[in-house]
Amino acid sequence: SIRQRFSNSSNDWVEVQYLLPLPDGAAVHDMTLRVGERVIVGEIREKEQARAEYVEAAASGKRAALVESDRASLFRTAVANVGPGETIEVEVRWWQTIQYRDDRFTLSLPLTYTPRYPTQQALSAEIPSIDDALAGYDYATPSTTHDDVHSNHAPRVEVRVDLDPGVALSRIESSSHAIRVNRRGEAYSIRLADGMVPADCDFVLEWKPVLGKAPASAVLTETVDGDTYAMIMMLPNSQLSRPLPRELILVIDTSGSMGGESIRQAQAALDLALASLRPSDRFNVIQFNSVTEALFDSAVPASPRDVALAREWVGRLYATGGTEMLGALRTALQGTPPPGYVRQVVFATDGAVDNAAGLYTLIDRELGQSRLFPIGIGSAPNAQFIARAATSGRGSSIVIRGPAEVGERMRELFGKLDRPALRDLSLSWPGTAEVYPQRLPDLYAGEPLLVVARLSTLNGTLEARGASSESPWAASLALARAATAGGIARLWAQRKIENLEQSLERGANAADVRNEVLGLAIAHHLVSPYTSLIAVDRTPARDPMLDLASHRIANGQPAGSLAYAATATSAPLQFLIGLLLLGLAALLACSGRRRASQLAH
Repeated sequence: SIRQRFSNSSNDWVEVQYLLPLPDGAAVHDMTLRVGERVIVGEIREKEQARAEYVEAAASGKRAALVESDRASLFRTAVANVGPGETIEVEVRWWQTIQYRDDRFTLSLPLTYTPRYPTQQALSAEIPSIDDALAGYDYATPSTTHDDVHSNHAPRVEVRVDLDPGVALSRIESSSHAIRVNRRGEAYSIRLADGMVPADCDFVLEWKPVLGKAPASAVLTETVDGDTYAMIMMLPNSQLSRPLPRELILVIDTSGSMGGESIRQAQAALDLALASLRPSDRFNVIQFNSVTEALFDSAVPASPRDVALAREWVGRLYATGGTEMLGALRTALQGTPPPGYVRQVVFATDGAVDNAAGLYTLIDRELGQSRLFPIGIGSAPNAQFIARAATSGRGSSIVIRGPAEVGERMRELFGKLDRPALRDLSLSWPGTAEVYPQRLPDLYAGEPLLVVARLSTLNGTLEARGASSESPWAASLALARAATAGGIARLWAQRKIENLEQSLERGANAADVRNEVLGLAIAHHLVSPYTSLIAVDRTPARDPMLDLASHRIANGQPAGSLAYAATATSAPLQFLIGLLLLGLAALLACSGRRRASQLAH
């Protein structure tokens, strides 16, 4: 859960609005509003109804909080009628899956975001005040961040993680923050070493099982209202083979949002990729901002001369202009590799694009024989875009959040590029099953197959099959040996909602999608594009005759990036974020211990 604490040191009654980034795929299900000793529990409503209740409460002087989905893992929090000298706390709770790949678990929690470039049309940077809302105006996403994260009014964060991994660990570390780790038996307590810190980058926590103790498979189940839901993890054995010759297309985002550390990290990543080219490879380099530019007209042999030319060219690039990604993707995906070659597109970007549906459609339509490998760059990349682009591109992704990570993360990527992918995956269930994702991804070295399903029975065996360029693969898993865990039903519903939303890109009927999403979200108590969480204290706190000032709280400027213009109103408000992760458990049971799960709550 995340606790947002709004403290009003002014003499005015205020309404505050804040854009809250949450992990990709988060299933947001509960919210509480705390005012002193009073606790008001949020309820799921249709989005329009929730907004109407919030506006009415704000205008009549009642304390209220609203949490609604914006886009791409961004949620808006609005809190009305914070009194002079008063502190109000809003706690938001969600379920998420913890990433397990390359023999380690990774928990990534966004604490700010990189402002998104509107690729289709400019959007207003303003979130209207309550007066605007009363006048019938819609909310608009703020594209503003604090350029001084150390100011008194910039958001700050405190993180606490209680981790019960269920397996012996060789290390726990954070690449983003200095941490203190205290062990209590088989559990761990993790805190930030510096206490309260600026909310200017993702919080990343990694833990690695002792060699030989990592899980190879897992079945976790939950029964809700008579329905059985399951999360399945299966990790195929990595295959060693001689690398095939490749046509490597390297793309680098040089837009303005990449200014500062991000562009330097992207340049370092591409330089390592160029240095790794073999004489049998072919390659090209593409850079884009407001325009797209390729170094060569088409892919060329990786001769020492042309590789040196490319490394020099990449080193001279600088960040400027907009993030017009469509042309760069189209250029990168065009072309057919020579017989016997694999075509791989490595795409380094912070993902700071808005309205990305057209980009996913382009990837689906023009992928051909290419495979897309996005590299998320910077301290607060758009993780949702990076992951979705990799899925659409039937590739894999990595994230580089700082200079110290470039070498290790690129070596991981090279390990995936050099080994054949496990493809054509299929699952055979003992009964009926509604499974997400519906299209199973290609799997690269060190990556597990992870699905959620609603099942008719747990009696029987799940059979999995796939193939690489060298050999077939098959595995089976007894469903009856499952451990129980909470949150799986909501994660299943969240994945189905995401699938329904994506079906709009393929021409699905919008009204049908809305009705189905609305039913799922209400049944599972989830925030969705059509539902929001609303909490209202029914006792008025402010005389409606007194003015209510509205303030937007700017998010922290991503660490290492260049400053953006701050358009949020200056306000005598202090905003603190408390990240409280209780009972966090890693995937699975080893040495006879069965434990839930790969879920964070």
